[in-house]
Amino acid sequence: MAKSDITGKRKLKAQNVSHSNIKTKRWQNVNIQTRRVWVPEFGRFVTLKLTTRDIRTIDKIGALEYAKRHGVSL
Repeated sequence: MAKSDITGKRKLKAQNVSHSNIKTKRWQNVNIQTRRVWVPEFGRFVTLKLTTRDIRTIDKIGALEYAKRHGVSL
C-alpha cells in the first residue's frame, strides 16, 4: 500500500454516488511521488515517498524541519 514516509497519508475508502443515489465502494488514492530530497544538514540526498503537499512544504521549510514537526527521524 502506498503511504507517505513522513506524514503517513494513505488511500481512503469513499463511495461513488450515481444519479439514482446508488452508492458503490471505491478508493481515493493519494498522489504519492518518490523523490530524492537534498538534506544540507547531512550533506547528502535522502530518497522518500512523499505526497505533493509534502514536497511543497519541504521546499519552503526544509526536509529536516518538516520531519521534526511530524516526529520522524531521517
